[in-house]
Amino acid sequence: MADEKRKPTSAGSSIRKKETDPIAAPEEAVGAPRPFDVKTVEFLIRLMREHELTEIDLREGDQRVRLSKGLPAGASYSLPAMSYATPASAGAASSGAPAATTAPAAPVKTLLDIKSELIGTFYAKPKPDKDDYVKVGTRVTADTLVCQIEAMKIFNEIRAGVAGVITDVCVKNGDPVEYNKVLFRVDPS
Repeated sequence: MADEKRKPTSAGSSIRKKETDPIAAPEEAVGAPRPFDVKTVEFLIRLMREHELTEIDLREGDQRVRLSKGLPAGASYSLPAMSYATPASAGAASSGAPAATTAPAAPVKTLLDIKSELIGTFYAKPKPDKDDYVKVGTRVTADTLVCQIEAMKIFNEIRAGVAGVITDVCVKNGDPVEYNKVLFRVDPS
């Protein structure tokens, strides 16, 4: 009972309190932070700030510490609805005319995409001094050559694969492209 002290209580009895002995309890390092220690939480918050983390979830045995910043758990958020001005409504809005007097918007056309079949560099023309394979307004068929993509010093010809009129060229000459990146948009009508 060398490591126990008696603490008197108001009723005259005593409660035995065991002192912590670092040698007697080797499984707990002296001064080691516990999972719910304020220093541990402050350290984790500092890590979250330094590494721009939004959440930390640590478990050790039956102990768990979960920190997150932002919305409370279970909360959800929604993005505000975005409205895009069409050329007709943009002109009306800038002229100060009320939107109710404008004609109803034309039905949205379904455009087809011509996508990159591989990773590489996009070339819109066969040589720097030549014209582009296709431009906005060019009518294409499934077999029309629309561009080349250079990959590992090999120039790969890209065919339209669809029929219609080019409405948008989405990539600039010489730009790098990824697999499945939209290169052109085609109006099939």
